[in-house]
Amino acid sequence: MKVLRTPDDRFEGLADWPFAPRYAQVTDADGTALRMAYVDEGPRDAAPVLLMHGEPSWSYLYRKIIPGLVALGHRVLAPDLIGFGRSDKPADRADYTYARHVDWTSQWLTGLDLTDITLFCQDWGGLIGLRLVAAMPERFAAVAVANTGLPTGTGMTEGFANWLSFSQKIPIMAVGALLQAGSVRELTTAEVAAYDAPFPDESYKEGARQFPTLVPVTPEHAQVSENLAAWTVLEAFEKPFVTAFSDADPVSGGGEKVFQARVPGTQGQPHIILHGGHFLQEDSPAEIVELVDALAARAHAKKV
Repeated sequence: MKVLRTPDDRFEGLADWPFAPRYAQVTDADGTALRMAYVDEGPRDAAPVLLMHGEPSWSYLYRKIIPGLVALGHRVLAPDLIGFGRSDKPADRADYTYARHVDWTSQWLTGLDLTDITLFCQDWGGLIGLRLVAAMPERFAAVAVANTGLPTGTGMTEGFANWLSFSQKIPIMAVGALLQAGSVRELTTAEVAAYDAPFPDESYKEGARQFPTLVPVTPEHAQVSENLAAWTVLEAFEKPFVTAFSDADPVSGGGEKVFQARVPGTQGQPHIILHGGHFLQEDSPAEIVELVDALAARAHAKKV
């Protein structure tokens, strides 16, 4: 497996990004070692909050959320998925699979031995993060899902179909511009540049290109059976589970309903529709901080 690594100087002086990078090694089944980057802020002895990004962003998406949660006493971790952010980037599109992403991220989580986790996940952060919850429910205290899903081959929204087609046809994938298109508020030039930073040229974007094609929206897609098995676990998950979708996302609008109908932990929770586009972290960061803090408090109060 050929692997690219974004030069460190691409990340120097990014707007509102004071966090020191941390790194862990994960190993693919073919023996390739991959460096996975992550943010880890706040007290070591606090129960962890795990913030998982999706496509085509990186942990920069949580730059306004991490400090708010740390100020409230939480340990906050935000990994960069392989292929994104400071993490290593396989150069061949075929090296990106759903199963590999679940495995790589699982290795990272178990390597840090994280337990008592409150998870907030959006986009592919949910497709991967919910698989971790299903595989290791004992490690998770609570879950918040936002503009995401766990598809099982039963079709797609018109918004996702449009994104899938667009993502495969555009000759240049302007990542920062895509983040702007998926946010309601106007990003600054510096913020757009920060989203572009991990990708010096198109060769670094094979993961970003491939991700839309991996979403299991048809019966023929890989990982349909694995997602069905994950739903079986989620249908028995009774810990606090809250939905926080946004009001202006054509890709995942209405996706909260399936979670509220099928996951018992959603019962009695204060579900919310937040203001924002697909990247609601850009539009409602303070509200997300409040939601996650309250969710973690409910989870730990329930355990006492």
